Amino acid sequence: MTEREETLELLVDAARRFARDVLVPAEAEVEASGEIPARVVQGLRDLGLFGMTIPEEYGGLGLSVYEEVRVVQEICYAQPAFRSYFGTTNGVGTLGILNFGTEEQKRRYLPQLATGEMLASFALTEPDSGSDAASLVTRAVRDGDHWVINGAKRFITNAIHAGVFTVFARTGSKDSGASGISAFLVDRGTPGLTVARPYAKMGFAGSHESDVTFDDVRVPASAMLGPEGTGFKNAMKSLDHARLHMAAVAVGLARRLLDEGTKYAVERRQFGQPIGKFQLVQGMLADSQAEYLAAKALVEQSSRDRDAGRKTTLEAACSKYFATEAAGRIADRMLQIHGGNGYIKEYAIERLYRDVRLLRIYEGTSQILQVITAREMLREAGL
Repeated sequence: MTEREETLELLVDAARRFARDVLVPAEAEVEASGEIPARVVQGLRDLGLFGMTIPEEYGGLGLSVYEEVRVVQEICYAQPAFRSYFGTTNGVGTLGILNFGTEEQKRRYLPQLATGEMLASFALTEPDSGSDAASLVTRAVRDGDHWVINGAKRFITNAIHAGVFTVFARTGSKDSGASGISAFLVDRGTPGLTVARPYAKMGFAGSHESDVTFDDVRVPASAMLGPEGTGFKNAMKSLDHARLHMAAVAVGLARRLLDEGTKYAVERRQFGQPIGKFQLVQGMLADSQAEYLAAKALVEQSSRDRDAGRKTTLEAACSKYFATEAAGRIADRMLQIHGGNGYIKEYAIERLYRDVRLLRIYEGTSQILQVITAREMLREAGL
């Protein structure tokens, strides 16, 4: 084992222990308050998780995609809201700066993001532009040495906490499609930027999503991220990476769901014996274990392929689609094993069941990921 591999295993082990010893015990508190306790946030900072994907030269851990996936699986043994607090900063909120930012932009933002001193948000989705990201209508107009941004964004994670927003706006003509979209780095506190109160949601307590509006928001020309017209490319490149990250989230949560269901099957007795003795319960456990292992293998291999420099648009889409759908099926089976107890808040499965549902929607709905997968297959076949 190389020194880097040994270091990774130490980090993975630390993440595993932190999830089980600190995060899981804090879940009920987060569910009740809707907030992640300061002591937990500090623990995430101490582990370096805000800077997982940020290179060491900017103060981060500089993990590869495979290494990131391994750590995320362990952290997401606990409810996924904890990961949401640092995940956007590692993923879509930072990747654009890494991939397209100038050295000045990197030096300005990345060191603060790596420590968790600043959080980042990714402002792409709009009220009428979700899966069809190329149809966004938020507009940026050049005015001398500045750009003026007007529009609204929806479902923006960590918007109430963010110190910087990666904002996607149309700089080309109305009919320019994806090629007319540019990205901008907009600082919190810029006049005209307003963050709404977070939504009340079905699950994901402790993760905050809000609408963000831009009313004549003026930013300097130097705030543009990458060349004009490359915003959509920026977003899609970030999303390929983010989908592998989200697949790892689903794998980690699936492991927790399996453990909750297996434990209950051992402890719960009916007809004079543990319900785990019944073959139909065993069938649900076996199906779920197989899907968990398949999802884990898929996301880890796909992340290795991406680290090797291979194009992984298809693999990222497949990983996120399969892992999140599998996690949904596993959650349903594990709640079924709990019977009526699974439907009351005394048991963690009730909360986890609600949390897992969102994974099949954000960072690409399952249906969009099916379209992407088929499109890539047909392209490779020459169609």
